[in-house]
Amino acid sequence: MDMKVNIAGVEWKNPVTVASGTFGSGEEFSEFVDLNRLGAVTTKGVANVPWPGNPTPRVAEVYGGMMNAIGLQNPGIDLFCKRDIPFLKKYDTKIIVNVCGHAPEEYLEVVERLADEPIDMMEINISCPNVNAGFLAFGQDAKHVEELTAQIKKIAKQTIIMKLTPNVTDITEIAKAAEAGGADALSLINTLTGMKIDINRRTFAVANKTGGVSGPVVHPIAVRMVYQTAQAVNIPIIGMGGIATPEDAIEMILAGASAVSVGTANFYNPNATIEIIDGIEAYMKKNGFESVKDMVGIVK
Repeated sequence: MDMKVNIAGVEWKNPVTVASGTFGSGEEFSEFVDLNRLGAVTTKGVANVPWPGNPTPRVAEVYGGMMNAIGLQNPGIDLFCKRDIPFLKKYDTKIIVNVCGHAPEEYLEVVERLADEPIDMMEINISCPNVNAGFLAFGQDAKHVEELTAQIKKIAKQTIIMKLTPNVTDITEIAKAAEAGGADALSLINTLTGMKIDINRRTFAVANKTGGVSGPVVHPIAVRMVYQTAQAVNIPIIGMGGIATPEDAIEMILAGASAVSVGTANFYNPNATIEIIDGIEAYMKKNGFESVKDMVGIVK
């Protein structure tokens, strides 16, 4: 039985990674999780310079999940390359670096800096607000997505995954734009924009007013969007959004994801990824699947 998956030419030992921002850059979870077991580790987002993030409070609990407005706090690419990549290289897992920016040149600076680093893939977070387009997220405009993807592909030496926001009318339009720009793979969904009000303090639960909602509450929406996207493009999809159990992951694969990413579940169950890997394997044995790819997108 073959747990390996091939994502745009990069072979993972199994189809499970972690969602950016829920696992640090690996070191924070390494005493709880054997990183060698994971198909890949996806790092927290990194920008061309350090970002301080949003004011606090930044996190609130919501029904069936959480809402965060961290603001992509990160140490900047120089410290990241010096500290985090060498740590991850000690493990037998693929390394995916999540890249963020406020303008195309900021993304390109990070992609160029990473070109000669010993990493396997880059995931481009296009949910960041574009300062050149009235702070509309890059990923909400198909033309910007295609242009940014093409610019990145011109200079990148690694496989490029474009991470899509669900905060759009038609996610397939954005997915097709990323594919047209040359994306090697897609990951979806990022968080859904939400709001929570503290009725006792009569103020917003997070200082930013709005935040990204994640966790089991968003899972059915994520499955629907992965299914729609799988019907629309011919590149691999890494499915994410509320995956907390093996059943959630299998559902995502059957909908069309070639691999899955575990996010919010890491916060309350650090062993979630391992349970999901073992659970997928058990499901394959029980149902006679020889390989993960035999399961991908079989529900039409």
